[in-house]
This record gives sequence, structure tokens and C-alpha cells, in this order.
Amino acid sequence: MSSQVVATRHITLDALRGFAVMGILAMNIVAFALPEWAYVAPGTYGGDSAADKASWLVSFIFIDGKMRGLFSLLFGASMALIIERAEAKGENPAKVHYSRMIWLLLFGAAHYLFIWWGDILFLYAVIGCIAYLFRKWEAKRLIKWALIIYGLGFLLYALQFGGLQFLQFMATQPGADASVVAQYKEIIASPDFSLDASAEIAAYSGSYADIVARRWDDALNLLILIAQSFAETLPLMMLGMAMKKNGFLTGEWDRSDYARWARKMLIPGLLISTGLGLWVASSGFDLITTLGNFLAWSLIPRLLMTIGYAALLIMAIQSFADSAFIGRVTATGRAAFTNYLGTSILMSTIFYGYGLGLYNQAGRASLWFFVLGAWALMLLWSKPWLERFHFGPFEWLWRSLARGKLQPLKK
Repeated sequence: MSSQVVATRHITLDALRGFAVMGILAMNIVAFALPEWAYVAPGTYGGDSAADKASWLVSFIFIDGKMRGLFSLLFGASMALIIERAEAKGENPAKVHYSRMIWLLLFGAAHYLFIWWGDILFLYAVIGCIAYLFRKWEAKRLIKWALIIYGLGFLLYALQFGGLQFLQFMATQPGADASVVAQYKEIIASPDFSLDASAEIAAYSGSYADIVARRWDDALNLLILIAQSFAETLPLMMLGMAMKKNGFLTGEWDRSDYARWARKMLIPGLLISTGLGLWVASSGFDLITTLGNFLAWSLIPRLLMTIGYAALLIMAIQSFADSAFIGRVTATGRAAFTNYLGTSILMSTIFYGYGLGLYNQAGRASLWFFVLGAWALMLLWSKPWLERFHFGPFEWLWRSLARGKLQPLKK
């Protein structure tokens, strides 16, 4: 019985992970190719052509945060599955889990310091250590508390940026109080709102040593990211654990139920996201308006669309499970760790100074050509590799390190 549990794979989890890792690149490409401000403030870098603005709007509405959200759900689901399998084999689930998280944390730190600043692995490792504490909770309890934590995180951001946007409104009115105007100008003039990326551009257009030195100088950002993302990432992992327990993510629900949840989540999520995106565009990409929408107001539609996408994609995966395309997406998901790190190695080499030196050279719209090329590579290599080997290269390394011995690789 236990060997059957270990051998079982869920095509929905693997294929969803494949779609997620591909979708994440569609947003990460901006952070690879352009200064950090370009990711959160489209009016700063990345071009101001109609195509560039349209590219931002499409990405904001359909992709931004949704694919990362899906990846977080799947991380929670996979975590629950690995714990379940460890218990079925008579292993210590805490030892298995925390060994994986410790090595993931080290992978994340190395990824951040030596390859790319946009690492998410360190965050996942830390939050994954906390999420383990809820492993025995039933699905309903996990969902309840995930939504409470998510709601509290939204409330904190809403208060922060709602207050800032109200201050902006009051300070820009005719005859505004001088003290309000002075307070607003002081905030805008602070280093946190400085859009000058000249030092960043110089560093990433320079040598590998320059780039690594900058990463070490900014290493505290790894901890800052945890504080900023805790109330979003932990709930998503908890939801993923719940959706594994209740069979949602493993494809055990009726098709009509998936269709119903896709409609319930995607329609309002798309409407709200579209409204927010148009609000930002109509403001002329005003910095405070953009930040408010990016960090606060998009949190709710992001969650709705993440769940809606999961339901819609599961329906598609089940309908075309035997197709060559889904077979390749599934393999891409099985090697998601390698595809994620491999993408960072490839894209940083293309854009940074030690490689092709294209940093801050391409417009936002033209970056889609790099995305499509990387997607093609993921789909092309993953399946033939996994036909010969049990794991992707980095999956094998992570598994071997976590288990303390080399794992069989070749089939």
C-alpha cells in the first residue's frame, strides 16, 4: 500500500505546476530585463508606447500575482502530499519536511545572492516551516483561517495605501491646507519614492562581481520580503493544503463543480482587475495610484482569479489529458524547480552585463518574445528528460540533499 502511495502522481498537480511556472515567467521577465521599479510602476521604465502600455494592462489583469498565487497553492498541496506519503511509509514527517525546507532555504539564498534578486524560494521555505504546524487541520478549518489571515493582510495594506491616497487627494485639491501639502511633499520626496534607478542600471549592466556585490548589500531584502508577503503567502499555502485534502487540486470534484467555481471566481475577479487596471492607466500611471493597486486593491481579485484559474485549468487538463501538449506541460511541472532556476540562469545571462548586456534595452511589449522562447524551451526539454530520468536535475539535487544520500536518477 505504501509503495503505491509513493508511486502515485496527480496529473492535475503536475500540469497546474507547469502552467504556473510558465505563467510566473511572464511577470518575472520584467524584473529580469528592467529596473525594479518597472515591475510595480509601469510609468517609470519599460517604454511608453501603446504596445508597452497594453502589455502592462494585459499582464496586470490576467497574470500579475495569479500565477504566483497558483504556485503557492500548489506548494501547500505538495507539502501536504509529501507529509502524507512520509507518514504512509512510516517516516518522521517533521524530519522529512524540515529537511526539505532547510535545503530550499539555502537554494533560495544562493539564488538570490548569486543569480537573481527576485527569488521566491527563501520565502516559501520560511512560510513552509510555519504552514507545517497546520498539517493536521481539516480542510474547512484551514480555509477559514487562511481567509482570516488574508483578510487581515488586505486590511493592513488598505489602511496604509488608502490613507496615502486620501492624503494625495487632499493635498492636490485647490486651496489645500499648507500643512497637508507639506506632509504629502515630504512623503513623495523620501528615498522610498525615489524613481532614480541609475545605480541599479549601472550595476546590472556591469560585471558579475558588481552584481553579486549589490545582492550582498541588499541581502536584508530576503527578510523584508517575508514581512511583506507573509499574510498573502501563508494563507495561499493553507488553502493549497485544504484543496489537496478536499480533492479540489487533485481533480476529484465533479466537472460541474469546477465550472461553477470557475464562474464564481473568475467573473468578479476579472471585472475588478480590469477596473483597477483602467484606473491606473487613466491616472497616467501615477505612482501612488499604481502602488496602491499593486500592493493593496488587487489582493482580493488576485485571490479570486487564482482559485478560478485553478478550477478552469483542471477542467482543461482533464479534457485534454491525453494530448501531447498537456503531456509536455505536465513534464514541465514535474521539473518546475529546474525550470524556475534554469529560467533565472538563462534570463540573467541574457540581460545582465556579464552576458548579452540587454538590461534596460528592451521595451515591455518586446519582452514577450523572450517569454515565448523560454516557454518553448521548457516544453521541449522537460518531457524527453523525464522519459530517461526520474527527476529534473535540480529536483534530484534537492531530493538527494534533503534525504542525505544520492537518489537514483536514471530510469
